[in-house]
Amino acid sequence: MDDSVIVSPDWLAAHLDDPTVRIVDVRDAWEYDGIGHLPGAVNIPFDSYRDESDVDRGTLPGAEAFAALLGDAGIDPDDTIVAYDDTHGVFAARFVLTAIEYGHDDVRLLDGDYSAWNREYETTSETPEIEPTDYEPDPLEPEESPLVGYDAVADALEHDALFVDTRERDEFEEARLPGAVRFDWREVVDEESRRLKPEANLEELLADRGITPDREIVLYCNTARRISHTYVVLQALGYEDVHFYEGSLTEWLDNDGEVESGPVSAE
Repeated sequence: MDDSVIVSPDWLAAHLDDPTVRIVDVRDAWEYDGIGHLPGAVNIPFDSYRDESDVDRGTLPGAEAFAALLGDAGIDPDDTIVAYDDTHGVFAARFVLTAIEYGHDDVRLLDGDYSAWNREYETTSETPEIEPTDYEPDPLEPEESPLVGYDAVADALEHDALFVDTRERDEFEEARLPGAVRFDWREVVDEESRRLKPEANLEELLADRGITPDREIVLYCNTARRISHTYVVLQALGYEDVHFYEGSLTEWLDNDGEVESGPVSAE
């Protein structure tokens, strides 16, 4: 597993004293304050960087709004960011994807979540002192971005792209993109340890669904939250040709895109 994408609790524990490693807790403020958090972590709640008004593509908050959040948290563009939540990383992965889109070079996901960390390492209720920064975003150019829109997805349906639906079975059976395979994002998580399954197990799980590094892959769900986690995992496993349908099924249906429904015998 590439630790430039996903880091273990042991890695993070060894870097707690590094001032260039900034830990971001994306849980609600009451969890951060009332339950505790990782030492040195700053709080940037999920709702603060997800904007349903579509000021940018999908539910991205816009480059300037996101930069203001990072600046208020005292983060510099050169810092290494490690994000976590307490939901197996799915909300933190959305933060990772957003930071990548707006040009932060080094942003990583913590393997596991707050509960996984808390089993081995101390937490705190002390809020770190923050010195705000003047964070300047550097959004990716469209050709550099993993995000794709409706037209690109429609084009991908005409060639050998593999559409991966990361939702639950009942959602998948109700409506899905034509030819899509289902891979519930939670399948990569070990429920007992709350961390990712071993790399060999992940590769086997993915290969069983035909999700292999040689394929062009388009990920979607309903509103692009769950695919964030799958996207980060695939990146950590070395997958290179992975597209992220930000509008997901919500946009697809709004545009009267073709769908399939019903059970799939191979599921």
